[in-house]
Amino acid sequence: MKKIYFLDERLCFPPVEYASEEGIVALGGDLSPERLLLAYRSGIFPWYNPGEPIIWWSPDPRFVLYPSKLKVSKSSRQILKKGLFEVSYDRAFEEVIAHCQQVPRKGQHGTWITNEMREAYVQMHHIGYAHSVEVWQEGKLVGGLYGLSLGRVFFGESMFSLVSNASKIGFITLCRRLENEGFYLIDCQVYTQYLESLGAELIPRKQFISELQEALKHPTLKGNWGEFFKNSI
Repeated sequence: MKKIYFLDERLCFPPVEYASEEGIVALGGDLSPERLLLAYRSGIFPWYNPGEPIIWWSPDPRFVLYPSKLKVSKSSRQILKKGLFEVSYDRAFEEVIAHCQQVPRKGQHGTWITNEMREAYVQMHHIGYAHSVEVWQEGKLVGGLYGLSLGRVFFGESMFSLVSNASKIGFITLCRRLENEGFYLIDCQVYTQYLESLGAELIPRKQFISELQEALKHPTLKGNWGEFFKNSI
């Protein structure tokens, strides 16, 4: 049995190779921006239930989607062509994360968001690292997703739909945009059949860390993505 590391006030993590078989790297610490940034740059993310200490994960294998490998079904292409939804970026981050917290999805990792996590990611949004994708229909927010961006990697955290296909259209639109911006990959963290249908795949953690380090050599697209994408080709 591998040793479980407990974090203190020092800003550090053990190497991801020390993770348990399930992918647990460490317990404890906090959700400060500095620690979250260090975690994601190290290939680590937090996920835990209310009443538990913060649990830090780096699973092996890792579930990722390369934007160029995105699979768009015929039905999704038809929905996109019809323009049934409007997609925006960073227009309603707090609303998106609130919906993600309140709309559970059976069997999907990361759908439960504690109040502490919600506050932490809202803070990350305010300082320009966390971003949301909003999907609107007739002026109402009906779907979306949020995550963090560092270098040329987007770390997806959670998504929600109040209307069929809403989050899927938001995710497809984001993937296409990120491919245009030269992003290496989208970190989906752990396997789901839903994301596999869109082209996500499992890769060894060692490969993920290597590709992450290459992607982090590029500058982070920090700030309001709505403003940036509005002015980009």
